Amino acid sequence: MTGRRPASRRTVLRGAAAAGAAGAGALGLSACSTDSKLGHATTPTPTAPVALGDAADVPVGGARLYPEQRVVVAQPAEGEFTCFSAQCTHAGCLLDKVEELEGNCPCHGSRFDVTTGEALKGPATAPLTRVPLRNDGGRLVAGPEA
Repeated sequence: MTGRRPASRRTVLRGAAAAGAAGAGALGLSACSTDSKLGHATTPTPTAPVALGDAADVPVGGARLYPEQRVVVAQPAEGEFTCFSAQCTHAGCLLDKVEELEGNCPCHGSRFDVTTGEALKGPATAPLTRVPLRNDGGRLVAGPEA
C-alpha cells in the first residue's frame, strides 16, 4: 500500500452522479446538433441562382415552401415577394410546412413568420436568413446574382 486511503462510498457516488449528469448534458447537446439524417442542410441558402418556377405558384397573401431549394417564398401583397432560407436558425433543420404564413420546424417546434423571417416561437430566437429573389418575367429566381 502507498498510504492512500480508499475513496469513501460518498465520494464514489458523487463521482458517478457527476458523470451521469455530464453524459445527459452531452446527449441533450447532441440532440440539437446538425445531423443530415434529420433533414439538416449543410448550406442554409442557395450559393448560386436557383429557378423556383412561376411567380403565380405563390399565392397572394400566402407562401410556398421550396424544400429542394431550401427556401420559402411569400407574397404578402400582389407582386410583392419575400424569400428566406428554410433552415431553422436554432439547430439547422429544414422547415417542413407553412401554415397561415408561419413556417414550422419539425425538430424542436420553432415557428417563423415567412413574410419577415422573424422567429415567433422558440427555441429559435434568430430570424431566418433573407435570400435575394428576383421576378424574371413571371419566373422566380432565388439566390445571389449570377
